[in-house]
Amino acid sequence: PLFMDQLRTAGLYLGSEWSESRTGTCGVGSCIVTGEAMTIHQTDHFDTTHTPLSCTAAPIFDTEGELTAVLDISLLRSPQPKVSQNLALHLVTASARRIELANLMAQMHSEWVLRFSRSPEFLDVDPEAAVALDASGRILGTTRGGALLLAQAGGVDWRLSSPIGQPISRYLDMDIDDLPNLTRGRPTEERLVFGRNGSALFAHAIEPQPPSGRRTPVEALPKPIAELSGGDPTMAAMQSRAAKLARTTIPILIHGETGSGKEHLARALHDSSGRSGPFVAINCAAIPEHLIESELFGYAAGAFTGATTKGRKGLIESADGGTLFLDEIGDMPYALQSRLLRVIAERELIPVGGTAPRPVDIKIISASHHDLRRLVAEGRFREDLFYRLNAASLTLPALRERTDFEWLLERLVGERARLAGRPAKLSPAARLALIRHGWPGNIRELVNAVDLAVALCDDETIQPSDLPDFATSRTAPPAPSASVVALRAPSPEEERGALLAVLAATGWNISEAARRLGVDRTTVHRRMKRLRLEAPN
Repeated sequence: PLFMDQLRTAGLYLGSEWSESRTGTCGVGSCIVTGEAMTIHQTDHFDTTHTPLSCTAAPIFDTEGELTAVLDISLLRSPQPKVSQNLALHLVTASARRIELANLMAQMHSEWVLRFSRSPEFLDVDPEAAVALDASGRILGTTRGGALLLAQAGGVDWRLSSPIGQPISRYLDMDIDDLPNLTRGRPTEERLVFGRNGSALFAHAIEPQPPSGRRTPVEALPKPIAELSGGDPTMAAMQSRAAKLARTTIPILIHGETGSGKEHLARALHDSSGRSGPFVAINCAAIPEHLIESELFGYAAGAFTGATTKGRKGLIESADGGTLFLDEIGDMPYALQSRLLRVIAERELIPVGGTAPRPVDIKIISASHHDLRRLVAEGRFREDLFYRLNAASLTLPALRERTDFEWLLERLVGERARLAGRPAKLSPAARLALIRHGWPGNIRELVNAVDLAVALCDDETIQPSDLPDFATSRTAPPAPSASVVALRAPSPEEERGALLAVLAATGWNISEAARRLGVDRTTVHRRMKRLRLEAPN
């Protein structure tokens, strides 16, 4: 009891707050602020009631470099010299390093893990640092020592540049293919890697471990929806949502920049809906305002001068049993919006000049590059219609934001070449020029560029001179490619969705999926096992 009372008097009890803002300079609080291991000894403490204490603390970081804990050794009494705590500093620092390593190994057991040491004797016993790599050689996670070591090897400031998402080759003179040569199958002295700054390190590569438990069968995406992307995580999440909405009659509003593929998505939804009627697309901005009412709703016999004696069916009624796609819905005249609202709410329409309503069975998909909420606020779009159309929403990323650009580029070159009736392929220089362009016109602009290049190329190879001038301009903003990865690693859900999209798009052909992903078949199988993906029966 006396000892416990002494601990409580010193503030060493469960629930006590040792933040620097509350207690001033102290081991735990100062370690949190600085992110460094340190000893706060006796009179180093700001609060005089803590001056008998000697506290030594070390930070513990997670695999993405975020401070997650502090390990502290506090003494009620200690010798006067501060050097008496050197052993405690060594203990907490080494223990924090081992905790970080254990956490990395537990979280990344299904990935390659690369351990480092400057000494071959300690490499397999107590490594200084470790990093986890995906199958393409990109860094998924590190220990704090790993982040510092990589920054030093790559000649960058670790405080300004995170290694997460970067290729290991940026820091070390190696790539993913070198990992099998760094396993325990070779003598430690031969497992040397070199930093970009010339430094030498001993390395130990640990192969991915298969997950425990059974894989979960998944339902394949409908083929029309699966073929919309080559594994981009944002597209994969959207495709999964689209597949669930395809067979419903819930109105869907598609958001996206001009040329981003909104009509392609709408058509894929229709093709996946199981509806037997036609897909009818209407560009609300392209029909003259004085004609749009009769074009959409049709007209009864003799409804107006020039009307046919039998009347005419409108585009909405033409979509009966199928899908009506209203593109650029934000440009629909305000006066017509109430009539469209009735079609959605009542599933019937009255032709111009008619009196009897006609039932219609249609799936309604609309799209706009405008901010419809802003149009509602400005009084240019009916609020009740907006909520009817926006029962479910899907958002398409801009082409410059997609990580499957190179997959899309290859697919378009093949498709457009077949349509033109001539073979064509991209030269490396032309490919690089297209990757670097910013594509403000999105997929529509890319299709036009590919069509021109296919028409102009000689010897079946597209050269930079065959591309539009804007694609080879040095002032063109760079566009991300499939080799450009966000600063953070994708979550398991995103990675699972992206892999599922590629597998579905290839009909679960492992060889083709591996080709699209730029990896070997073994890697695809390993990822499927790790993510518990199993081909549907």
